[in-house]
Amino acid sequence: MSSILKKSAHIRYHLRCLKTFLPAAYTSNDSQRMTLAFFTLCALDLLGALDTHTTEAERSAHAEWIYQCQHPDGGFRGFTGTDLGDRRTKRNHHWDPANIAATYFALVSLAILGDDLARVEGSKCLTWLKRLQLRDGTFGEALSLGDEVQGGRDVRFCFCAAAIRWILGREVEAEGEGNIDVDRMMRFFEASQDETQLLILSTAAGWTSCAVGAMSLLGKLPTPDKILHRTGNAWPSSESVDRLLGWLVSRQTSVLQEQDCPAVSATPEPQSVIAVEGTHASSTEDEVDQGATRENIRIEPSEDELRIAGFAGRCNKAADTCYAFWAGGSLMMLSSLHLIDQDALSRYLLSETQHQIGGFGKLPGDPPGLAGLACMGHPDLKRFDPSLCISMETRDRLEGLKGRVAGYSP
Repeated sequence: MSSILKKSAHIRYHLRCLKTFLPAAYTSNDSQRMTLAFFTLCALDLLGALDTHTTEAERSAHAEWIYQCQHPDGGFRGFTGTDLGDRRTKRNHHWDPANIAATYFALVSLAILGDDLARVEGSKCLTWLKRLQLRDGTFGEALSLGDEVQGGRDVRFCFCAAAIRWILGREVEAEGEGNIDVDRMMRFFEASQDETQLLILSTAAGWTSCAVGAMSLLGKLPTPDKILHRTGNAWPSSESVDRLLGWLVSRQTSVLQEQDCPAVSATPEPQSVIAVEGTHASSTEDEVDQGATRENIRIEPSEDELRIAGFAGRCNKAADTCYAFWAGGSLMMLSSLHLIDQDALSRYLLSETQHQIGGFGKLPGDPPGLAGLACMGHPDLKRFDPSLCISMETRDRLEGLKGRVAGYSP
């Protein structure tokens, strides 16, 4: 298979998603249209094709649709289908909520489109965001009947909250009116360490990435080059960051199919050839000492197999395209991308999961989706900011809008 980025195919695929119809696999997600819009716009931006393959009028129309999803009480809806308009009352307003993920996607999508965010009701949005924070420091997804917070204890919402705060109000004081409680969120992250004090949510690379991204946007993430200069008992400690780096690096794997993962059970399936320390390298599972554990069971990949290596989200799982971003982006935020085999990861994405019609599949042979190839600094893609999941060009544009969001005074 080719290890070349099929840039023109990716552009055609995402333009089709933007201008015509989504693939059948996505048609049931109409209520998540804001999410799908973000991924499509972000991909075209990273490919350098948004301005060259769409007109100013088209980009303006996309921005208008996003503003139609702005909620009167702050935040954004996932799509226009729940907008009750003039029929909205105190009795039915909870059927038309803003949600935290759609708000993050709406704000960064507007920035990608070149909008100046002048019509974003920033003060309302920040006040609404504060109401979503729970006592344990996490965030819910939306407000329901009686302003009850729906959802919670989900680090993905914590990331969305940190990103919204960064875009709309990153200069507000920690205890300022309309601002979230950053210290409480940090205490939640600290409490989420496992029994070995491995930094935050180590069971899943996606959740870990959201926590790392949130801390980065809150200015609380110590990179290895800075942590040596910290004093006192500041958290995260150097030991927890080191453990996190080790865990992330060990997620890179040459196992590309689930059926090739090592089985750790008392009754393993036959016909699988593994190597176990203390036995012959060619022993089958029927011959393996029943006392074998997760620690002494290992796969012996060939030299050719090691040339291609993706990332798995958890232990004993096969590589999955999305974790090229979740794990690779986390390492990038921690200034430690050099610790992995970037060439092997690029070969995995380009030769194994790159779809012939454009996009990247979750697994080899799957329908198209998106990937984290930009983390590796591919020359055909724009420079990438993993903390906000946008191009550096778009992040710089947001930096230029500092203090200019309507309704917000730092």
